[in-house]
Amino acid sequence: MAGPQQQPPYLHLAELTASQFLEIWKHFDADGNGYIEGKELENFFQELEKARKGSGMMSKSDNFGEKMKEFMQKYDKNSDGKIEMAELAQILPTEENFLLCFRQHVGSSAEFMEAWRKYDTDRSGYIEANELKGFLSDLLKKANRPYDEPKLQEYTQTILRMFDLNGDGKLGLSEMSRLLPVQENFLLKFQGMKLTSEEFNAIFTFYDKDGSGYIDENELDALLKDLYEKNKKEMNIQQLTTYRKSVMSLAEAGKLYRKDLEIVLCSEPPV
Repeated sequence: MAGPQQQPPYLHLAELTASQFLEIWKHFDADGNGYIEGKELENFFQELEKARKGSGMMSKSDNFGEKMKEFMQKYDKNSDGKIEMAELAQILPTEENFLLCFRQHVGSSAEFMEAWRKYDTDRSGYIEANELKGFLSDLLKKANRPYDEPKLQEYTQTILRMFDLNGDGKLGLSEMSRLLPVQENFLLKFQGMKLTSEEFNAIFTFYDKDGSGYIDENELDALLKDLYEKNKKEMNIQQLTTYRKSVMSLAEAGKLYRKDLEIVLCSEPPV
């Protein structure tokens, strides 16, 4: 484990590879919770300033607190006072910025869900390593990015190491959705409202009045509204429409099956 005295790697480089980016992330996200925050954030900012001074990139004000505030205003896109991986990708010059490449081509949560639907072939709520490779390869093609097999391998491994928080070699939907721009990531909105299997089954059964095993778009609409009211969350019509559309990307011919909705609303996908 890197001690505080150890020089964090690569911050001075003009361009990082995907793996170097990941090493920096792991160095500063010391507790592995998916954010650089608090003390970690101060350390990161201090080291970044040092590295940039060394390479002649210096900002005007020399006051640490002020500079850090400016820095956060610029990069903390969702103003939660923490830096998440996608925000870090905007700060550090990553090779062909491979994360941004995904951002641009899975620009909306609906597109993301469609892609997910295609690759989670066994509908398990996970994308396994081999499925992930296909997913990334398709995204790179869509982005007209030339890549070779070793590069694709490196991206696949890096994405896995970045997002596979519990180290089981597969990515759950909410892990993978961290590739989405923060404001597009509707799954984050459900973060505090995850249901247990029992709660989910009760709510699904309530809306699936005829017991067919699926609900349609209007029923989903009502279900989401209920969920929001129950959790005392604000929700405007525009957001509701966006979330509904995104979730409906998982549906087949307008039918949203229990298993697909469970992936979005439950804390753990069905096993």
